[in-house]
Amino acid sequence: MKIKYLLPGSLLLFSVAMQAQEKKPLSLDEAISIAVSQSTEAGLANTRVTTSQYEVDNVKNTAYPDFKISGQYLRVTNPTVNYKLATNNADADAEDGTTTASPKVNQVVFGQAALSMPLFAGFKIKNSIAASQNMYKAQTFNAANTKEQVAMQTIILYANLYKAQQSVLLIEENLKSANQRVTDFTAMEENGLIARNDLLKSQLQASNIQLSLDDAKKMVSTLNYQLVILLKLPQGTQIAVSDAYFKNAGGITPSVTESEAIAQRNDLEALRWQQKASEANIKVAKAAYYPSLSFSAGYVALNIQNVVSVYNAVNFGVGVSYDISNIFKNRKQVKAAESRSEEAKQEVELLTDRVKVQVQESLENYNLSLKQNKVYTEAVAQADENYRIVKDKYDNGLVDTNDLLEADVQKLQSQLNQAFSKADITQRFYELLNASGKLTNSFNLTKNK
Repeated sequence: MKIKYLLPGSLLLFSVAMQAQEKKPLSLDEAISIAVSQSTEAGLANTRVTTSQYEVDNVKNTAYPDFKISGQYLRVTNPTVNYKLATNNADADAEDGTTTASPKVNQVVFGQAALSMPLFAGFKIKNSIAASQNMYKAQTFNAANTKEQVAMQTIILYANLYKAQQSVLLIEENLKSANQRVTDFTAMEENGLIARNDLLKSQLQASNIQLSLDDAKKMVSTLNYQLVILLKLPQGTQIAVSDAYFKNAGGITPSVTESEAIAQRNDLEALRWQQKASEANIKVAKAAYYPSLSFSAGYVALNIQNVVSVYNAVNFGVGVSYDISNIFKNRKQVKAAESRSEEAKQEVELLTDRVKVQVQESLENYNLSLKQNKVYTEAVAQADENYRIVKDKYDNGLVDTNDLLEADVQKLQSQLNQAFSKADITQRFYELLNASGKLTNSFNLTKNK
């Protein structure tokens, strides 16, 4: 009876477990497409570009005229008003000996409209706009570089996940052989055909392989989780990598030169635009040496109850201001701006040297991975043949258990090295493209590699 009650729940848990273990096939180009469009790093880069564009618009607004309207309505509590200016009525009152009563004022209404527009500010506005536009372009290239680094990060995780999954497959296959050997040795030990020590050695090897398998599965889980988080996939997604990118690794050697890398690297281009922005900021600092000229116009309306009314009071003119002290005070600001510009120039030179080193290093790493893969491929055939020979000798009593187990370990290690070398070739290939600034632009050309 208890089994009847537990069975539906058990089936439900089994179904949930199967759904949780269902793998999502994901190609490398799909992973990169998701990474550069949906990852947090890519989103932050896009937001910074948008912010920079708004900053350009704000700087441009300084070239437009300012127009302000203000007005006031005031209640007044019975003030005493004494005229200071003589009027005809006041003269008449003085002649006949009478006095005019103070007018009753209970409210004051005041309105004003003011227009001001800069005409000349030592080219400060023009150069400020140029500096902000250059920074916007720099931020655009920074965003492109960020997406390239996210793409490279995705490739590395994808390649490492492939290595881990291949490790699990190869170690599981080897564990089956090890467990079968333990079964065979157990029967042989019971029949007195081998020493118990040989059985213990086979059992110890099976235990070590099991530990390696558990570690490989842990690595698969860790890398899978990191890739899921990077790509913003649903929690619990199990990614099945495509081996199409690794089977024929090494089929294409990219053409990369230092001059191409220097011309195409987005991070280097971003620094160049920052340098241009710093040069424009020098001109902004020098603007304080010039006077400023502006046009202004206004309109005023005033009404004091029972006293005076002013309408159509329009004014316009040109204003000039010049801070003479800036001739002496502004030198330090100009020097600081020039120093920042020199810093930007040196940063460009420094990164240019780094790009050259990265291209050379990436090319050497790629060529090395090709050579290693060739050696590892030959080693697999050698390890297989070595294991066959040792197994025949063991069956004929010519070698001991240690030789057999060692040959088995060498066979597994050669298979792992070959699988890893294929992933290394693919990773080094894309690292070389990344070092040359061609990663995102040329990925579609190499996705079927």
